[in-house]
Amino acid sequence: MNEENTKKSKNESKDHEEKDSTKKTQKLNPNDKITAEEQIKILEDKLARAYAEMENQRRRYEKDKDDAFEYGGFSFAKETLNLLDNLDRSKNTLESDDALIDSSSLKKITEHIEIIKKDMISIFKKNNIEEISSINKKLDPNYHQAMMEVEDDSKEVGTIVQEIQKGFMMKDRLLRPALVAVSKKSDKQEKKEENDEKKVQN
Repeated sequence: MNEENTKKSKNESKDHEEKDSTKKTQKLNPNDKITAEEQIKILEDKLARAYAEMENQRRRYEKDKDDAFEYGGFSFAKETLNLLDNLDRSKNTLESDDALIDSSSLKKITEHIEIIKKDMISIFKKNNIEEISSINKKLDPNYHQAMMEVEDDSKEVGTIVQEIQKGFMMKDRLLRPALVAVSKKSDKQEKKEENDEKKVQN
């Protein structure tokens, strides 16, 4: 009886161990198709992806931090340009006032306006804000915005002949485009060129 009981308990413990190992295998292989090595590879891949995402986030944070340092005053600078425009408008208004023309008062006021304007431009330059060069340049949509066309046969078509509002850059970023007038051929010149073309074709 004792031998039989011993055999039974041994068999039961074996069965129990086999069930435990089966359970462990099932945990590792929930769908009985992936081996433990494959699961390790999947986990390694997930870990690598998570690490790559963390690196990307770190780089984005560094870029945002650098941009904040480099261009933190971008919005402020853009708004401040309105002060320059208002100074120019004030000067033009005073100079066109019949009651002030040729008066000593007008001269003093306009001189003071120019001093303030020069001081502002000097402060801008110290903060890497520069005027966009426009006159006699070819229209560049990255920096200029054409507002009108002016007949001028002495210039190549699309050349900037007038600056309506100054444009500005902050380092390598556009604060605002220059508003400009560009040259175009006169009607007389266009007709002449059309007639010349017809003569060549004939």
